[in-house]
Parts: sequence; C-alpha cells; structure tokens
Amino acid sequence: MNLLVTGAAGFIGSTYVRTLLAGDAPEAADAPRVTVLDKLTYAGTLDNLELDHPRLEFVQGDIRDAELVDKLMAEADQVVHFAAESHVDRSITGADDFVLTNVVGTQTLLDAALRHDAAPFVHISTDEVYGSVETGAATEEDLLRPSSPYSASKASSDLLALAYHHTHGLDVRVTRCSNNYGPHQFPEKVVPLFITNLLDGKNVPLYGEGLNVRDWLHVEDHCQGVDLVRTKGRAGEVYNIGGGTELSNTELTGLLLEACGADRDRVDRVADRKGHDLRYAVDWSKARTELGYHPRHDFTAGLAATVAWYRDNRAWWEPLKRRAALQGAS
Repeated sequence: MNLLVTGAAGFIGSTYVRTLLAGDAPEAADAPRVTVLDKLTYAGTLDNLELDHPRLEFVQGDIRDAELVDKLMAEADQVVHFAAESHVDRSITGADDFVLTNVVGTQTLLDAALRHDAAPFVHISTDEVYGSVETGAATEEDLLRPSSPYSASKASSDLLALAYHHTHGLDVRVTRCSNNYGPHQFPEKVVPLFITNLLDGKNVPLYGEGLNVRDWLHVEDHCQGVDLVRTKGRAGEVYNIGGGTELSNTELTGLLLEACGADRDRVDRVADRKGHDLRYAVDWSKARTELGYHPRHDFTAGLAATVAWYRDNRAWWEPLKRRAALQGAS
C-alpha cells in the first residue's frame, strides 16, 4: 500500500511520516511505502525527514501541478493532505498564496484522487475555521465563521473536500485540530518563536493584552488522531482533534518564560493582530467515542520536552531563523 502525504517536510506532516516509518502506529505494517510531496517553501526542510528510509520516497513539487499530482496519485492507494500555507500574519499581509495553495491546490489533489480512486482522502484542517468561540466548544456540526484570510482559505478547502464526497462519492475525511506544539515546528509560530528568542537572550512579542485563549495539542497526539481518522473514520465525516489544555497567551508566555529561565521583563507588548479571534475551542468527543482518540501528552511535560529539544537542536533552527530574517529584509 502506498500512502501519499502532502506537505510532509513541514512540522505536522513530517511528524506523521516519522511516526509511520518508525512503526509507532499499529497500522504501519499496512503502509510499506510513503510518498511525500512537498514544495519545500520556507517552512519545509528536508532535515525533518529520514530520506534514506527504504519505505520513503520524497518528491519535490507543488500540489497545484496537475500533471505531477496525477502521476503520483495514480500510484497512491490513500492520501493524507497536510500541505497548506498556515501562518495567519502572513495571510493578512498577502492572501494570494493562501488561496492558491489551500483552495486550488486542494482541488487539484481531489480531482486526481477521484480519477484514480485514491481513498480515503484525509484532509487536515484547523479549529480556526469555526471562528472565535465565546463559550463552550465548537462541534463538527457548527457553522464555519472564519475571520482571517488563512482560516477562510481552509474553510473553503474543507467545504470543497466534503463536496467531492457528497457529489462524487469520494471517501473524504476532514480533521480540525487545535494549536499544535512540539519539536520541529518552524520558529515563526508562538511556541518555537518564544523559545528560540528566549534561548538567544532576546525578548518575545506578546499581542495586545495577551487574553486570547487557545487549546494546546502536542503534535504527536494530533498525528495519532489523524491516523485514527485514516484507519477508522467514516467517509464524509469531520473529526475535531483537541488537546484539552486551554491557556491564554499571557499564561502560555509565563510558562515559557519559566521553562527557559527568563524574567517577565523579556516580554514586549506589541499591537494586536488585525481581527484577532479571542478564543478557539473544539469538542473532540466524537473522535473519542468513535475512534478511541485521547491525548497522551501531559502539557507541562510536553512543553518542557519541547524546550529541551530546541535547546539541544540549535543546528536545526538557527539556519531557519537566519533564512527567514534575510527573506524579511529583502
């Protein structure tokens, strides 16, 4: 069986692939070959993958390249689609890449999957499509109210994927996760940005009053949930995948300062993000009841291990930060 995984040189996708190839997932024996398709944009790096693994094939390319996608899909039995532009701030300053990659790219993959009957097609999405949740937690049946160009592009791709199930009968399964953290995350997102800044003796930027609340999910727990959806989920269904740890940005910042041995004077208050959603929260009881999903990582221990990983792996993240700084200056 050949599993096509898009975007797997990035943070979450590479964790998923490493888990499968390591045999940590019980279904790994049923996935002897994994083909990774990744464009290697700024957030993707081959250092995230074990390129010499006998069951791994890496292909550099764009998910909008219909000819390449068709060729790979013809050899695929199943698809897990991680590839996406995912940084909210970047989507606010320029939405073109988000629409083209997240919507048009997904449509290109869906068309090829339909032609070659590559299914299930697991489409990875985000809790941000639900918009800000004032109380309680969003269920899979709630209306989508995205508020940033990023989340709007993901909501669009969710609906497109589900339409291919309802119209064509393609076995599509959608996952919507909360905020991920863990090793190998590109240092533009809040957790690795704060950790690497603090390790370098720099200050960290905290948006507004720091009252925005997020649910935190260890990347390995997320990948566990994704594979449960792939192997046990139902066609045409959406599954929320949560972590069960809600923190305000101020609370998260305090924990990161403590873990890095830094004082409160290392925090710079910065202007709030445009349209910043106050709170995200997902109800993941459906994944728990139907699939047996449950987060395995304690947040305190997981965060400490993440800080330790970045402390021990400067050779991985320092070049990425230098490259990002150069691109920002150009």
